[in-house]
Amino acid sequence: MQKHRCGWCEGDELYEAYHDKEWGVPLKDDDTLFEFLVLETFQAGLSWITILRKRENFRKAFDNFNYKKIAKYNQAKIDELLQDAGIIRNKLKVNATVSNATAFMNIQKEFGSFNNYIWGFVDGTPIKNSFKNYKNAPAKTELSDKLSKDLKKRGFKFVGSTVIYATMQAIGMVNDHEINCFRYHEV
Repeated sequence: MQKHRCGWCEGDELYEAYHDKEWGVPLKDDDTLFEFLVLETFQAGLSWITILRKRENFRKAFDNFNYKKIAKYNQAKIDELLQDAGIIRNKLKVNATVSNATAFMNIQKEFGSFNNYIWGFVDGTPIKNSFKNYKNAPAKTELSDKLSKDLKKRGFKFVGSTVIYATMQAIGMVNDHEINCFRYHEV
């Protein structure tokens, strides 16, 4: 018997695996939260499948998303990244990733972890929406507006409300699986 999945991922094995194992699963680990912030930043203006196909390249290029190392990147390392055909070579996004690593650590210092900070916006409990079709999910919400504004105030770049809502979906702060998707009740 075939499982019903959200329509956005059907037909591509990589997309389906991401959907089945990661998307919408409540994520509380700071290292992986940073990874998703970076990937969603680079996804802005592009399709998510483009980023998924380059994910391993991003891992290699950005020291496995080690924010402590990334925060120390110098101009030579940034220039090297901008020559790496395996990632998205957008100067603004690369520079934002470096400065966001520092802002990320500042939040950790203030809140004990980035997890405490970001999940505090939903009191630690995922928001469970009820969409029959993924196309009915919003691109942003009042909550993503609020979180985006707060992150920007704290020095983050490339964290507009749409990027933040996509991050919230990916890390399970919001369950936007279609209600007839087999993952809807699992996450």
